[in-house]
Amino acid sequence: MEKREHFSSRLGFILISAGCAIGLGNVWRFPYITGKYGGAAFVLIYLLFLVILGLPIMVMEFSVGRASQKSAARSFHVLEPAGTKWHITGYLAIAGNYLLMMFYTTVGGWMLFYVYKMIRGEFSGQTPEQVANIFTGMLGDPKALILWMLLMVLLCFGICSLGLQKGVERITKVMMSFLLIILVVLCIRSVTLEGAAEGIRFYLVPDFGKMADMIKNESLTTVLSTAGEAVFAAMGQAFFTLSLGIGAMAIFGSYISKERRLLGESINICLLDTFIALMAGLVIFPACFAFGVDPGEGPGLVFITLPNIFNKMAGGRIFGTMFFIFMAFAAMSTIIAVFENILSFSMDLWHWERKKAVLVNGLLITLLSLPCALGFNVLSGISPLGAGSTIQDLEDFIVSNNLLPLGSLLYLLFCTSKKGWGWKNFIAEADAGKGPKFPQWARFYITYILPFIIIFILVMGYWQKFFA
Repeated sequence: MEKREHFSSRLGFILISAGCAIGLGNVWRFPYITGKYGGAAFVLIYLLFLVILGLPIMVMEFSVGRASQKSAARSFHVLEPAGTKWHITGYLAIAGNYLLMMFYTTVGGWMLFYVYKMIRGEFSGQTPEQVANIFTGMLGDPKALILWMLLMVLLCFGICSLGLQKGVERITKVMMSFLLIILVVLCIRSVTLEGAAEGIRFYLVPDFGKMADMIKNESLTTVLSTAGEAVFAAMGQAFFTLSLGIGAMAIFGSYISKERRLLGESINICLLDTFIALMAGLVIFPACFAFGVDPGEGPGLVFITLPNIFNKMAGGRIFGTMFFIFMAFAAMSTIIAVFENILSFSMDLWHWERKKAVLVNGLLITLLSLPCALGFNVLSGISPLGAGSTIQDLEDFIVSNNLLPLGSLLYLLFCTSKKGWGWKNFIAEADAGKGPKFPQWARFYITYILPFIIIFILVMGYWQKFFA
């Protein structure tokens, strides 16, 4: 039997797992939905749901991976009771990882494109309309999108080809270190801008007075509707930010020893993930308020609004370049982690050598990513989810609104059901080693309440997409 690869250090495991969680959702989606739903009050709700939703499922994924010593492609085969069909979950996980990369590689390519443009100074002196035209021009150019997507695929598979320790672990450690340094520098620059204090207050100080005024002045229906939207957005962000449910975390559980209990490791990863998300907000909100920009503008905040802000800022070209290098590293950390998972599928299922898995999957991912890249130009006439939607929207919807919640539900049921792996086996694995134990008192909540919260997220995702 081929010996399982392992991380060389605990730090490598934490940084790579956090790198998988720390993606564009932290530095792209989190700031703009925070801006949309009122700043600090939303952050508090988000942190609550991160603890009660994301953390338990992360521990379960790690436990399944470590106990089986396999990726999601084979872990359920190893642990499931004889005669059961839990291994079907593994096929959903495989599909989820491939689908995620079908559009994430394209968006990662956008970050490389912006690094290149910033270094060349092509945003300097441009009007807001010209900055917007750079973004729309990129989307309308199929050759450019394919080129930058391909470069991202080659870079990340190249790193994975070097092996777990010499490639994935070593380079991710360096990349994550630079990511944190760049983020701190950008935060210091942003919070010291004239007029930044108002943005810091908006972001970090809950304004309960505004809530009271809203309750007093608006109808009960409006208040409940707005509060419900904010709560669901916080719930969704806390749930989706960790990329749970498709085995993206389980693979790293299979690469670690039993020296540490998994709750403590999961807490460390959630803290690092949250730290990056909160710090990204400290880069964006003070800068927005300093230059009179609406922080709730949506995804265009990163690609159109922020380049305009850097244009107005002293040393903006330097800080803009640093920001998009940070964004590129955030994207790459996720892509490398998911590519490692995809390679592990091939090695576990068909016993391929790493180099063969890299070559086959590199070609496959490139081909599968083409529809997304072409969906903004050559295939822009295809609107799978209604007028104005793109192929990327469909791929994102399948992953985010279907496979992530459904996969998480199956992991949860597998670890709590007597007809699955079961609570006793899960607890024995999660609590092996040193560190905080998984609380036994949480069993009732996790077994009987958390599944319904996940089902609620699944149903509400469809409601918002098609009926709201």
